[in-house]
Amino acid sequence: MQKTFSGIGAFLSHGFDAVIDVRSPSEFAEDHVPGAINLPVLDDAERARVGTIYKKESPFLARKIGAALVFRNASNHIEGPLAGHDGAWRPLVYCWRGGQRSGSFAWMLREIGWRAETVQGGYKSYRRLVVDLMHGKSLPHRLVLLGGNTGTAKTALLQHLERRGIQVLDLEDLARHRGSLLGARPGGQPSQKAFETALAVAVQALDPARPVVVEAESSKIGTLLLPPALWSAMKSAPWIEVSASSEMRVRYLDRAYDDILSDTEALRAKLAPLRFHRGAALVDEWMAMIGQGRRRDLVASLMADHYDPAYRKARSVIAPRILHALDLPGLDDADLERAADDLAAALQTMDI
Repeated sequence: MQKTFSGIGAFLSHGFDAVIDVRSPSEFAEDHVPGAINLPVLDDAERARVGTIYKKESPFLARKIGAALVFRNASNHIEGPLAGHDGAWRPLVYCWRGGQRSGSFAWMLREIGWRAETVQGGYKSYRRLVVDLMHGKSLPHRLVLLGGNTGTAKTALLQHLERRGIQVLDLEDLARHRGSLLGARPGGQPSQKAFETALAVAVQALDPARPVVVEAESSKIGTLLLPPALWSAMKSAPWIEVSASSEMRVRYLDRAYDDILSDTEALRAKLAPLRFHRGAALVDEWMAMIGQGRRRDLVASLMADHYDPAYRKARSVIAPRILHALDLPGLDDADLERAADDLAAALQTMDI
Protein backbone atom coordinates (compact mmCIF):
# COMPACT_ATOMS: atom_id res chain seq x y z
CA MET A 1 0.00 0.00 0.00
CA GLN A 2 2.09 2.86 -1.34
CA LYS A 3 1.22 6.51 -1.86
CA THR A 4 2.49 8.74 -4.66
CA PHE A 5 2.39 12.53 -4.68
CA SER A 6 2.36 14.93 -7.61
CA GLY A 7 3.86 17.95 -5.85
CA ILE A 8 4.99 19.48 -2.56
CA GLY A 9 1.51 20.81 -1.85
CA ALA A 10 -0.04 17.37 -2.30
CA PHE A 11 2.61 15.81 -0.07
CA LEU A 12 2.04 18.33 2.72
CA SER A 13 -1.76 17.86 2.57
CA HIS A 14 -1.37 14.08 2.74
CA GLY A 15 -4.38 13.53 5.03
CA PHE A 16 -2.70 10.97 7.30
CA ASP A 17 -2.72 11.21 11.09
CA ALA A 18 1.09 11.21 11.26
CA VAL A 19 4.16 10.95 9.05
CA ILE A 20 6.87 8.63 10.32
CA ASP A 21 10.46 8.79 9.09
CA VAL A 22 12.13 5.48 9.95
CA ARG A 23 15.57 6.47 8.68
CA SER A 24 18.54 6.87 11.01
CA PRO A 25 18.85 10.02 13.16
CA SER A 26 21.61 11.51 10.97
CA GLU A 27 19.53 11.03 7.80
CA PHE A 28 16.57 12.67 9.51
CA ALA A 29 18.71 15.56 10.80
CA GLU A 30 19.98 16.40 7.31
CA ASP A 31 16.45 16.78 5.94
CA HIS A 32 12.98 15.30 6.30
CA VAL A 33 9.38 15.81 5.33
CA PRO A 34 8.01 18.76 7.36
CA GLY A 35 6.07 17.55 10.39
CA ALA A 36 7.51 14.03 10.28
CA ILE A 37 8.58 12.29 13.48
CA ASN A 38 11.73 10.20 13.56
CA LEU A 39 11.27 6.59 14.72
CA PRO A 40 14.41 4.94 13.35
CA VAL A 41 14.31 1.21 12.79
CA LEU A 42 18.12 1.29 12.51
CA ASP A 43 20.21 3.89 14.29
CA ASP A 44 23.36 5.27 12.67
CA ALA A 45 25.68 2.65 14.12
CA GLU A 46 23.33 -0.21 13.26
CA ARG A 47 22.85 1.03 9.73
CA ALA A 48 26.63 1.26 9.24
CA ARG A 49 27.10 -2.24 10.69
CA VAL A 50 24.49 -3.83 8.41
CA GLY A 51 25.93 -2.03 5.38
CA THR A 52 29.43 -3.28 6.16
CA ILE A 53 28.22 -6.86 6.54
CA TYR A 54 26.32 -6.59 3.25
CA LYS A 55 29.42 -5.42 1.35
CA LYS A 56 32.16 -7.43 3.04
CA GLU A 57 30.49 -10.65 4.19
CA SER A 58 27.07 -11.65 2.88
CA PRO A 59 23.88 -9.92 1.71
CA PHE A 60 21.86 -12.73 3.30
CA LEU A 61 23.60 -12.32 6.65
CA ALA A 62 23.10 -8.55 6.45
CA ARG A 63 19.37 -8.96 5.80
CA LYS A 64 19.02 -11.46 8.64
CA ILE A 65 20.82 -9.25 11.18
CA GLY A 66 19.09 -6.16 9.84
CA ALA A 67 15.66 -7.77 10.20
CA ALA A 68 16.34 -8.65 13.82
CA LEU A 69 17.42 -5.09 14.57
CA VAL A 70 14.50 -3.54 12.68
CA PHE A 71 11.86 -5.54 14.49
CA ARG A 72 13.54 -5.08 17.86
CA ASN A 73 13.60 -1.31 17.40
CA ALA A 74 10.08 -1.29 15.96
CA SER A 75 8.75 -3.10 19.02
CA ASN A 76 10.30 -0.42 21.23
CA HIS A 77 8.51 2.27 19.22
CA ILE A 78 5.20 0.43 19.47
CA GLU A 79 5.52 0.02 23.23
CA GLY A 80 6.80 3.60 23.57
CA PRO A 81 5.72 6.63 21.51
CA LEU A 82 3.00 4.78 19.57
CA ALA A 83 1.39 3.04 22.54
CA GLY A 84 -1.44 5.54 22.95
CA HIS A 85 -2.95 5.33 19.46
CA ASP A 86 -6.28 3.59 18.92
CA GLY A 87 -7.22 1.27 16.07
CA ALA A 88 -8.33 4.07 13.74
CA TRP A 89 -4.88 5.64 13.63
CA ARG A 90 -3.56 6.06 10.06
CA PRO A 91 0.19 6.77 9.67
CA LEU A 92 2.27 7.39 6.55
CA VAL A 93 5.73 5.79 6.72
CA TYR A 94 8.83 6.44 4.65
CA CYS A 95 12.53 5.56 4.55
CA TRP A 96 15.28 6.43 2.07
CA ARG A 97 13.93 4.70 -1.06
CA GLY A 98 10.64 3.27 0.14
CA GLY A 99 12.17 -0.16 0.59
CA GLN A 100 12.74 -2.62 3.39
CA ARG A 101 12.91 -0.28 6.38
CA SER A 102 9.59 1.46 5.79
CA GLY A 103 7.99 -1.66 4.33
CA SER A 104 8.86 -3.79 7.35
CA PHE A 105 7.70 -1.18 9.84
CA ALA A 106 4.45 -0.47 7.98
CA TRP A 107 3.77 -4.21 7.71
CA MET A 108 4.08 -4.55 11.48
CA LEU A 109 1.77 -1.58 12.04
CA ARG A 110 -0.83 -3.06 9.70
CA GLU A 111 -0.62 -6.43 11.45
CA ILE A 112 -1.55 -4.64 14.66
CA GLY A 113 -4.56 -3.11 12.93
CA TRP A 114 -3.38 0.39 12.10
CA ARG A 115 -3.95 1.61 8.54
CA ALA A 116 -0.34 2.29 7.67
CA GLU A 117 0.84 3.14 4.16
CA THR A 118 4.29 3.89 2.74
CA VAL A 119 5.61 6.54 0.36
CA GLN A 120 6.51 5.13 -3.01
CA GLY A 121 10.16 5.98 -3.57
CA GLY A 122 10.58 7.12 0.04
CA TYR A 123 12.44 10.29 0.95
CA LYS A 124 14.07 10.32 -2.50
CA SER A 125 10.68 10.87 -4.15
CA TYR A 126 9.99 13.76 -1.75
CA ARG A 127 13.41 15.27 -2.43
CA ARG A 128 12.72 15.01 -6.17
CA LEU A 129 9.61 17.17 -5.73
CA VAL A 130 11.68 19.80 -3.90
CA VAL A 131 14.33 19.77 -6.62
CA ASP A 132 11.68 20.02 -9.36
CA LEU A 133 10.27 23.15 -7.72
CA MET A 134 13.47 24.90 -6.64
CA HIS A 135 15.92 23.79 -9.34
CA GLY A 136 14.09 22.78 -12.46
CA LYS A 137 11.26 25.23 -13.01
CA SER A 138 10.63 28.95 -13.36
CA LEU A 139 8.72 30.23 -10.37
CA PRO A 140 5.33 31.70 -11.31
CA HIS A 141 5.47 34.36 -8.58
CA ARG A 142 5.98 38.10 -9.06
CA LEU A 143 8.87 38.98 -6.77
CA VAL A 144 9.73 42.47 -5.55
CA LEU A 145 13.12 42.84 -3.91
CA LEU A 146 13.71 45.04 -0.90
CA GLY A 147 17.16 46.48 -1.51
CA GLY A 148 19.36 48.87 0.41
CA ASN A 149 22.64 49.15 2.26
CA THR A 150 23.37 47.03 5.31
CA GLY A 151 21.74 48.56 8.38
CA THR A 152 18.59 49.92 6.71
CA ALA A 153 16.41 47.48 8.71
CA LYS A 154 15.18 45.61 5.64
CA THR A 155 14.52 42.39 7.54
CA ALA A 156 12.51 44.20 10.21
CA LEU A 157 10.59 46.09 7.54
CA LEU A 158 9.82 42.79 5.81
CA GLN A 159 8.31 41.49 9.04
CA HIS A 160 6.18 44.63 9.44
CA LEU A 161 4.90 44.15 5.88
CA GLU A 162 3.96 40.55 6.60
CA ARG A 163 1.88 41.65 9.58
CA ARG A 164 -0.05 43.88 7.18
CA GLY A 165 -1.02 40.97 4.96
CA ILE A 166 1.67 41.48 2.32
CA GLN A 167 3.16 38.25 1.00
CA VAL A 168 6.82 37.99 1.97
CA LEU A 169 9.56 35.40 1.71
CA ASP A 170 11.99 35.81 4.62
CA LEU A 171 15.13 34.12 3.33
CA GLU A 172 17.28 35.03 6.33
CA ASP A 173 14.79 33.47 8.70
CA LEU A 174 14.68 30.27 6.66
CA ALA A 175 18.49 30.21 6.40
CA ARG A 176 18.90 31.08 10.10
CA HIS A 177 21.50 33.70 9.21
CA ARG A 178 21.50 37.49 8.91
CA GLY A 179 23.05 37.38 5.48
CA SER A 180 26.34 39.15 6.08
CA LEU A 181 29.89 38.57 7.24
CA LEU A 182 28.79 38.97 10.86
CA GLY A 183 25.39 37.38 10.32
CA ALA A 184 25.79 34.01 12.06
CA ARG A 185 23.09 33.08 14.57
CA PRO A 186 23.24 30.79 17.60
CA GLY A 187 22.58 27.17 16.67
CA GLY A 188 24.03 27.45 13.18
CA GLN A 189 22.35 26.97 9.82
CA PRO A 190 20.31 24.05 8.47
CA SER A 191 21.72 21.73 5.84
CA GLN A 192 21.39 22.77 2.20
CA LYS A 193 18.67 20.16 1.70
CA ALA A 194 16.73 21.26 4.78
CA PHE A 195 16.99 24.89 3.62
CA GLU A 196 15.59 23.96 0.23
CA THR A 197 12.78 22.02 1.88
CA ALA A 198 11.89 25.08 3.97
CA LEU A 199 11.99 27.26 0.85
CA ALA A 200 9.82 24.86 -1.14
CA VAL A 201 7.23 24.73 1.62
CA ALA A 202 7.16 28.53 1.88
CA VAL A 203 7.04 29.09 -1.88
CA GLN A 204 4.24 26.63 -2.57
CA ALA A 205 2.09 28.39 0.03
CA LEU A 206 2.36 31.75 -1.81
CA ASP A 207 -0.36 33.04 -4.13
CA PRO A 208 1.12 33.62 -7.62
CA ALA A 209 -1.54 36.25 -8.31
CA ARG A 210 -0.16 38.55 -5.60
CA PRO A 211 3.32 40.11 -5.38
CA VAL A 212 5.89 38.64 -2.99
CA VAL A 213 8.40 40.91 -1.25
CA VAL A 214 11.85 39.40 -0.72
CA GLU A 215 14.92 40.99 0.79
CA ALA A 216 17.67 41.46 -1.80
CA GLU A 217 20.43 38.97 -1.06
CA SER A 218 23.47 37.58 -2.78
CA SER A 219 23.25 34.06 -4.16
CA LYS A 220 24.61 32.77 -0.85
CA ILE A 221 23.32 33.32 2.69
CA GLY A 222 26.00 32.22 5.10
CA THR A 223 27.00 28.79 3.80
CA LEU A 224 23.72 28.15 1.96
CA LEU A 225 23.13 28.67 -1.75
CA LEU A 226 19.86 30.00 -3.09
CA PRO A 227 18.48 27.34 -5.46
CA PRO A 228 18.51 28.24 -9.17
CA ALA A 229 14.79 28.82 -9.72
CA LEU A 230 14.60 31.32 -6.87
CA TRP A 231 17.89 33.04 -7.70
CA SER A 232 16.86 33.43 -11.35
CA ALA A 233 13.56 35.03 -10.31
CA MET A 234 15.35 37.37 -7.89
CA LYS A 235 17.87 38.54 -10.49
CA SER A 236 15.11 39.69 -12.84
CA ALA A 237 12.80 41.16 -10.17
CA PRO A 238 12.23 44.92 -9.71
CA TRP A 239 13.42 46.62 -6.52
CA ILE A 240 12.22 48.86 -3.76
CA GLU A 241 15.29 50.76 -2.61
CA VAL A 242 15.48 51.53 1.12
CA SER A 243 17.84 54.20 2.45
CA ALA A 244 18.66 55.81 5.78
CA SER A 245 21.35 58.12 7.11
CA SER A 246 24.73 56.67 8.08
CA GLU A 247 24.19 57.78 11.67
CA MET A 248 20.86 55.95 11.89
CA ARG A 249 22.35 52.84 10.32
CA VAL A 250 25.24 52.78 12.78
CA ARG A 251 22.84 52.98 15.72
CA TYR A 252 20.64 50.25 14.27
CA LEU A 253 23.52 47.86 13.56
CA ASP A 254 24.98 48.47 17.00
CA ARG A 255 21.69 47.16 18.44
CA ALA A 256 20.95 44.45 15.89
CA TYR A 257 24.44 42.91 16.04
CA ASP A 258 24.95 43.27 19.77
CA ASP A 259 25.61 39.54 20.17
CA ILE A 260 28.57 39.39 17.82
CA LEU A 261 29.88 42.87 18.66
CA SER A 262 29.96 41.86 22.33
CA ASP A 263 31.93 38.68 21.61
CA THR A 264 35.27 40.28 20.84
CA GLU A 265 37.18 37.05 20.18
CA ALA A 266 34.61 35.78 17.69
CA LEU A 267 34.48 39.24 16.12
CA ARG A 268 38.26 39.31 15.61
CA ALA A 269 38.15 35.85 14.06
CA LYS A 270 35.44 36.86 11.58
CA LEU A 271 37.19 40.06 10.52
CA ALA A 272 40.71 38.63 10.22
CA PRO A 273 40.18 36.99 6.78
CA LEU A 274 39.32 40.42 5.32
CA ARG A 275 43.03 41.27 5.35
CA PHE A 276 43.15 39.64 1.91
CA HIS A 277 40.25 41.77 0.60
CA ARG A 278 40.40 45.09 2.43
CA GLY A 279 44.08 45.31 3.33
CA ALA A 280 46.07 44.69 6.49
CA ALA A 281 46.14 48.34 7.57
CA LEU A 282 42.37 48.68 7.64
CA VAL A 283 41.86 45.37 9.45
CA ASP A 284 44.52 46.35 11.99
CA GLU A 285 42.55 49.53 12.59
CA TRP A 286 39.40 47.49 13.18
CA MET A 287 41.26 45.27 15.64
CA ALA A 288 42.40 48.36 17.52
CA MET A 289 38.83 49.65 17.69
CA ILE A 290 37.71 46.31 19.13
CA GLY A 291 40.42 46.46 21.77
CA GLN A 292 39.45 50.03 22.69
CA GLY A 293 35.74 49.22 22.89
CA ARG A 294 34.86 51.68 20.08
CA ARG A 295 31.90 49.70 18.79
CA ARG A 296 30.14 52.43 16.86
CA ASP A 297 33.37 53.61 15.25
CA LEU A 298 33.96 50.03 14.17
CA VAL A 299 30.44 49.70 12.77
CA ALA A 300 30.80 52.99 10.88
CA SER A 301 34.08 51.85 9.33
CA LEU A 302 32.71 48.43 8.43
CA MET A 303 29.81 50.14 6.67
CA ALA A 304 31.93 52.66 4.78
CA ASP A 305 34.87 50.41 3.91
CA HIS A 306 33.34 46.96 3.51
CA TYR A 307 29.56 46.63 3.36
CA ASP A 308 28.68 49.68 1.26
CA PRO A 309 31.33 49.07 -1.45
CA ALA A 310 30.24 45.43 -1.69
CA TYR A 311 26.60 46.48 -2.02
CA ARG A 312 27.37 49.06 -4.73
CA LYS A 313 29.31 46.48 -6.71
CA ALA A 314 26.58 43.83 -6.49
CA ARG A 315 23.87 46.35 -7.36
CA SER A 316 25.76 47.58 -10.41
CA VAL A 317 26.03 44.04 -11.75
CA ILE A 318 22.29 43.40 -11.40
CA ALA A 319 21.24 46.92 -12.49
CA PRO A 320 17.71 46.49 -11.10
CA ARG A 321 14.62 48.40 -12.15
CA ILE A 322 13.72 50.61 -9.17
CA LEU A 323 9.98 50.75 -8.56
CA HIS A 324 10.03 52.87 -5.45
CA ALA A 325 12.55 54.71 -3.25
CA LEU A 326 11.93 54.66 0.48
CA ASP A 327 14.01 57.07 2.57
CA LEU A 328 13.61 56.28 6.26
CA PRO A 329 13.96 59.24 8.66
CA GLY A 330 14.57 56.79 11.52
CA LEU A 331 14.88 53.08 12.21
CA ASP A 332 12.94 52.67 15.45
CA ASP A 333 9.79 50.52 15.53
CA ALA A 334 7.52 53.54 15.14
CA ASP A 335 9.45 54.66 12.04
CA LEU A 336 9.25 51.18 10.54
CA GLU A 337 5.53 50.93 11.32
CA ARG A 338 4.85 54.14 9.38
CA ALA A 339 7.13 53.05 6.54
CA ALA A 340 5.38 49.68 6.32
CA ASP A 341 1.99 51.39 6.12
CA ASP A 342 3.19 53.61 3.28
CA LEU A 343 4.91 50.77 1.46
CA ALA A 344 1.94 48.40 1.78
CA ALA A 345 -0.26 51.05 0.17
CA ALA A 346 2.29 51.77 -2.55
CA LEU A 347 2.56 48.10 -3.46
CA GLN A 348 -1.08 48.15 -4.55
CA THR A 349 -0.33 50.61 -7.36
CA MET A 350 3.15 49.47 -8.49
CA ASP A 351 3.69 48.08 -11.97
CA ILE A 352 5.27 44.76 -10.99
